[in-house]
Amino acid sequence: MPKRLKAGWRGGRRLGFPCSPRKRWAGIVIVALLGLSSPGGAAPAMDLPEGFHISVFTDQVPHARALARGPAGVWFVGTRRDRVYLVRDDDGDGQAESVRVLLSGLNRPNGVAFRDGDLFVGEIHRILRYPRILDRLDAPPKPEVVARYADRRWHGLKVIRFGPDGLLYVPVGAPCNVCDTSGTLFGTITTLDVATGKVGVFARGVRNSVGLDWHPGTGQLWFTDNGRDHLGDDLPPDELNHAPQPGLHFGFPYRHGTDLSDPGFNTVPEGLFPTPPAQPLGPHVASLGMRFYTGTRFPPEYRNQVFICEHGSWNRSEKIGYRISLVRLSGNTPVSYESFASGWHRGDEVFGRPVDLEVMEDGSLLVSDDHAGTLYRIDWKGM
Repeated sequence: MPKRLKAGWRGGRRLGFPCSPRKRWAGIVIVALLGLSSPGGAAPAMDLPEGFHISVFTDQVPHARALARGPAGVWFVGTRRDRVYLVRDDDGDGQAESVRVLLSGLNRPNGVAFRDGDLFVGEIHRILRYPRILDRLDAPPKPEVVARYADRRWHGLKVIRFGPDGLLYVPVGAPCNVCDTSGTLFGTITTLDVATGKVGVFARGVRNSVGLDWHPGTGQLWFTDNGRDHLGDDLPPDELNHAPQPGLHFGFPYRHGTDLSDPGFNTVPEGLFPTPPAQPLGPHVASLGMRFYTGTRFPPEYRNQVFICEHGSWNRSEKIGYRISLVRLSGNTPVSYESFASGWHRGDEVFGRPVDLEVMEDGSLLVSDDHAGTLYRIDWKGM
């Protein structure tokens, strides 16, 4: 295997992306990265706000998807294949020293969560628990089946996260582009009591959520949702949704975005009042992982703001997404939606597809990319 070149990108002059008055956007710095290129061999060029820096944490995690933080320096990474990886940065220098396959032979174990020493893994059809996983790395224990879900691959990848109420939140995507999911667990965000295995429904009318987090101040749920296909390049938008309470319906399949009726399901059932998105996102950007920034390393204006991984469009005539976007909030109200980190595609050429992100112990951001099999670290270096 060829030796990997360690490299990063720094900010420069503005390139015309929307930004706050006190910031200038980064210039393009093109760096040749051996082993980080797309199958065509081209190297990515990254755009970041001035003062930010992106580097390779590791490029040894094929199909890297959801991230879960363990004890200091320990990361669990789910994939869309059959494996879960363990990644370690024991010396805290911002680059992984070791990467290993922790689990294998699983059914697309996209979702991972770590709590009280136990690793939880979300396969398409079930949620597993591996007790005291860090004590048994060389011989992982046989998993306990916490709950079972339908084995449907269309929008079947599971994202799992523990909420402030101690429940495990598990979105269940619709098994279709657009269809009636009423009376089922499809098109919902479920809750799972991992002690009893009891599954509940927190929200309905959710086509395919692949990212969720809780506001650090209010404890209220926010989540991304992917819009339906085949309504053209510019419709419908993806969504950032706010669910301050359980029992809300977010419109699927009847309404998309703020007020777009579905051509096949244009009559909202009597008594159903869909909740519009807090922030419409770009059409077909494939909004996946999202996090509130809770660190202290970035400048204060980033605190408690929303970072979203836009995985990138797959059937749009001109590609969009392939970036990390930033939604700024004032209280519970979004006030702007802008690019934060971009450059994973140029024209029709794709270099990477960001999937998930987590705030690291030092306040930097860890980002997964399932196209390049890479984890990136985004850090603030100062002006």
